[in-house]
Amino acid sequence: MDQESGWEELRKEARKIEGDLDVKLSSYAKLGARVTQGGFADPDTPSMGSNRSWKSMEMEIQSLLEKLLDVNDSMSRCAASAAPTTSVTQKLARHRDILHEFSQVLTYTLLVF
Repeated sequence: MDQESGWEELRKEARKIEGDLDVKLSSYAKLGARVTQGGFADPDTPSMGSNRSWKSMEMEIQSLLEKLLDVNDSMSRCAASAAPTTSVTQKLARHRDILHEFSQVLTYTLLVF
């Protein structure tokens, strides 16, 4: 696999994980908000009241964050082994920013709920 196609595959994987994280973190925050409001009024989430569901979701998010970190590291190595262009450098920086933002959201959510 050449550097360019490797880079594009890694970016595609990063974007998929970022999308999954966005959905999971949103659900996690909604779950936390329902818990702090004293109950689960949403009939679509009957099992979300258990501590096991909460911990399971938290573990899934942590796993996705670790995967995204691994993909970002692979993207860094791929970019470093080629002559990185400004565009590649900017995209890599943006993916790192997204990882940092998701990590901050999880940390904040854990502190609040």
